[in-house]
Amino acid sequence: MKRWLLILMTVLTVVGLTGCGYNDFQRLDEQTKSAWSEVLNQYQRRADLVPNIVATVKGQANFEQDTLTKVIEARAKATSIQVTPETLNDPAAFQKFQQAQGELTGALSRLMAVSENYPTLQANQAFRDLRVTLEGTENRITVARDRYIQAVQAYNVLARSFPSNLTAMMFHYQAKPTFTVQNEAQISTPPVVDFNKK
Repeated sequence: MKRWLLILMTVLTVVGLTGCGYNDFQRLDEQTKSAWSEVLNQYQRRADLVPNIVATVKGQANFEQDTLTKVIEARAKATSIQVTPETLNDPAAFQKFQQAQGELTGALSRLMAVSENYPTLQANQAFRDLRVTLEGTENRITVARDRYIQAVQAYNVLARSFPSNLTAMMFHYQAKPTFTVQNEAQISTPPVVDFNKK
């Protein structure tokens, strides 16, 4: 009798686990890790471009040193953050990483804007090639981040939906953090338009 009860409990456990979403959690977790790896790959590609861009810009006489220094510091900060698989499950670490990458994006944007004031730099073929490569990399980062956001969304929906949320609680599957807009408050403020200014 005990043997049949044990077999019945085992069968019920196996059947229960197949319908509880456990395998879906495994699949979606791997998808988020894969998407995250691509995000990191593209950020690394950008970080590798920065020294070449800085070296090319340094050759320009009278280029604003403060702008170059900010780019160099932002790159150093962005590459100094140790990213591990646990970063995906730690909102604070994820936010720190995202902030550092945002600072590098901002510093590079300022560098490119300031470079417009230097016609000889704009005429430099190496700089133009690097600029095109950087623009392509920024586009790749956007695509990689979008894929990561979609993968995290699918995972988080599973973690919060019934009955798979019970599996999430049992196996400690937490919702994963996703990318956010750095200046959300600024973006949500409507611009002031004054047609009376002269």
